[in-house]
This record gives sequence, C-alpha cells and structure tokens, in this order.
Amino acid sequence: MGKGKRLPRQVYEGELARLQAELVKLQEWVRVEGARVAVVFEGRDAAGKGSTIKRVTEYLNPRVARIVALPAPTDRERTQWYFQRYVEHLPGAGEIVLFDRSWYNRAGVERVMDFCTKEEYMRFLHQCPTFERLLVEDGLLLRKYWFSVSDAEQERRIRNRLDDPMRRWKLSALDLESITRWEDYSRAKDEMFLYTDIPEAPWYVVESEDKRRARINMIAHLLASIPYHKVERAPLKLPSRPPPKGYERPPRDMQTYVPDHAAALDARDR
Repeated sequence: MGKGKRLPRQVYEGELARLQAELVKLQEWVRVEGARVAVVFEGRDAAGKGSTIKRVTEYLNPRVARIVALPAPTDRERTQWYFQRYVEHLPGAGEIVLFDRSWYNRAGVERVMDFCTKEEYMRFLHQCPTFERLLVEDGLLLRKYWFSVSDAEQERRIRNRLDDPMRRWKLSALDLESITRWEDYSRAKDEMFLYTDIPEAPWYVVESEDKRRARINMIAHLLASIPYHKVERAPLKLPSRPPPKGYERPPRDMQTYVPDHAAALDARDR
C-alpha cells in the first residue's frame, strides 16, 4: 500500500484539491436531497484525525457540515444513557456531522484509564451495534474510520508537539500516558472491533503513517461510499450597480479604526 513512503507534495496537493471539489458537490447533494451523513473519526492520539477533518471541511459550508468534538461529560451527563449526549448532535436532513472522537470513547480511553466500570463497558459493547443499526435503518449514512499509526511514529509526533508552542495545546496528560499504555490501547481497539465491526456499519482502517496519504485515502473512500451526484444549481448573475442617490460617507475621524499594523511591517522591511 506504499504506507512507508511519503506522498510527494505536488501529487498530494493536486489530488486534495480535486477531492475537495468533490466534497463541495457532495455537500450540495446532501443539502438538496435532505440526506444525513455522520462520519466517525477514531484512532490513537496524534494519528492525524484532526488534520484530516480540517481538510474535509476546508471549503464546506459550516451550516451544512459541522464538527462535533465533545468535552468530558458533565456530572448530569454521566447519569444519562451513555449514547444520549451524542444523539442530540446527530445530523438532521441536509447535514453532515464529523465526530472528532465519538461514543467510542467508552471503548478506548474510558476502558483503558478506568473512567468507566466493567459493567458500563460491557453494556456499551452490547448496545453499540444495536444503536448503530437503528441509525442506519433510519436512513443515516454512517461511516467509521480508524486512523492507524505505529508506536514510533506516534511518539515522534507527540515529541514534535511538545517542542512546538503553536501545537502544545493539542497535548494533555492523557495523551502522554497513551505512550506507556500502547498495548492496553491495542487490546481495547481489537476488542472494540470484534464487537462493533458490523456489516451495517463497518470499520474502515486508514493507514496514517504518512498523513498526506491518510487524508487522500480517507476522503476518496468517503466520496466513493456515498451515491451522490452533481446537483445543478440555478445560475447566478451579478446585478448592475444602481446609480448613486446622494449618499455621503461620514468623516473617517468619527469612527475608530484598527491600527495599521501591516503598514509598520511594510516600513520595517524597506
């Protein structure tokens, strides 16, 4: 699959632009047809989920395509049916929802870090396939992607984030502990797949050793898995500007302007 070789930037950028144009077509089809699309992004920390979501949504309308990245549950949410807090974020007609982590938190971090009981975990494994079958039977287009990365590559990416003040916010104590619990997370993932890789909502594994390949492969698969088509839109024509009717702009000194920081930079570089 060429997972060890980095995709050349020129090839990557050209294909990404083409796929993003197709995502815009998909978005319009979803809007017009009233389709409901939910995409689950799961995988290890630093596996490339967030950067892929960013490329998927880059040119999409946030009123149609939105990202759901829920924080830790509140005290009240901990007393609810586990799936309840996720149900309210599912797409309505004409919407695409991208889950940056999802209900599968229970089968991953909650299981490994003992944030849930054994009974809660087993109940999740029992209920999750039924929950997803109900969604699919109701017409929801559900896609589940697992981003797979090696232990060495994960550690390299986490180290880079530690040294980068612009990306340091992406790391938490749990992210760092994931390095020491690699095998625990591996076993949890294998058990999760055993119970939840169902025909109605299968898991699709994305090799993410090379982020460029991962993004291209995931987006291409998503597009191929949905029977969308180009929707013809009514042509728009820019109207002629009407003649002026005597409007006069107020004096500039009556308004407060943002300082021209760019001018200072321009003067400095001369």
